[in-house]
Amino acid sequence: MGTTVVQPASRILGRLRIPGDKSVSHRYALLAAISEGPSIITNYAPGTDCTSTLSCLGALGVAVDRPPDGPDRDLVTIEGCGINGLRAPQGPLDAGNSGTTVRLLAGILAGQKVTSTLVGDASLSRRPMGRIIEPLTRLGARLEGTDGRLPLTVTGGPLTGIDYAPPVASAQVKSAVLLAGLQARGRTTVKEQQLTRDHTERALPMFGIQLSMNGSEISLEGGQRPIGAELSVPGDASSAACWAVAAAALPGSEISLEAVGLNPGRIGFLAALERAGAAISVEDRTDAGGEPRGTIIVRHGTVSPFEIAPDEVPSVIDELPILAALATHGGRLRVTGAGELRHKESDRIAALATGLRALGGQIDELEDGFEVDGSKPLTGGQADAAGDHRLAMAFALAALGAGAPSEISNAEAVDISYPGFFHILRNLSQT
Repeated sequence: MGTTVVQPASRILGRLRIPGDKSVSHRYALLAAISEGPSIITNYAPGTDCTSTLSCLGALGVAVDRPPDGPDRDLVTIEGCGINGLRAPQGPLDAGNSGTTVRLLAGILAGQKVTSTLVGDASLSRRPMGRIIEPLTRLGARLEGTDGRLPLTVTGGPLTGIDYAPPVASAQVKSAVLLAGLQARGRTTVKEQQLTRDHTERALPMFGIQLSMNGSEISLEGGQRPIGAELSVPGDASSAACWAVAAAALPGSEISLEAVGLNPGRIGFLAALERAGAAISVEDRTDAGGEPRGTIIVRHGTVSPFEIAPDEVPSVIDELPILAALATHGGRLRVTGAGELRHKESDRIAALATGLRALGGQIDELEDGFEVDGSKPLTGGQADAAGDHRLAMAFALAALGAGAPSEISNAEAVDISYPGFFHILRNLSQT
């Protein structure tokens, strides 16, 4: 277990290029694996979650080339096996901590002529998989879990397209169904009750797949064959949000974040930060690989009370812990409609409340959210990240405004999504 000490800071200053987006990297790699011909992916995400996806693909017979270290480590070349070309693995497919790997890969495996068992670490093994078992079974695959959790054995077979309305808002479930539907006979349609991030819908056409989109409905015809592509991953919006929150929290701060993905489903945190008093501008907008990107500039203004309503939650679900951290810097935040947080790498509502209280914060748990009162500065203390990368970063950002140094245990969890986070934090912090 790693413990990291975070020193209080007076302000945050700097300019950063953000590592590749985790969600986009997963999808490009998975689609490249079932494409015809090679794919070249630049700015591939550096965290262990996306490495887990590449490892699983290698175990399925996909040729993956990634430099082990150095400046070219974000360059990944994948030689596609074609739509039905994956091979049976020699052992379990270990997804580590990555729910995206398990759920999206299960969608692909549903149509393959192999049997595979997906496993993960202790945290991932507690997360619900029934939400993909039900639709993938309806499509025609056989999935056997352990009380709806990992290990999950997927036996692929002939699939038939379905119409499906996910009972919970989940981009991972939607993506699993679409990836299975790509291999099915006939048409597969997903109708969302609440819109979720659309990286899969944006990625599929980059590999030559035609989609039909009508409001909240996404449809595709099975039997299409993806073609290899050359793609650049935008900077990870959730990683950028950490530094945006840090600048918004501390007086005199300013941060410039280069080449960040500006997908509308991922930047809800910017509107939340503006409501909380931050000054935000976006420059150098471009569009590549179906994903918009640009440079985000954040300056401290005030830290005012703000609220996240249920209809906003899908666009900020990963950023809610760090928005809670912002509120500890003299603001107030109320979040509702976020019950999904209880089914992440940890029960993020309970663990967030425990950790912020340990740092001297005032936070009330709600069944589907929380309320933070930042009227009193944090004292500092010791917070347990509970093996959750989002919480490790949230506690660090909160600790910047504490009256004394703070210790964060299980801090190594940040490597799941943002290796080097604490080193960058120290370089940006001004005392």
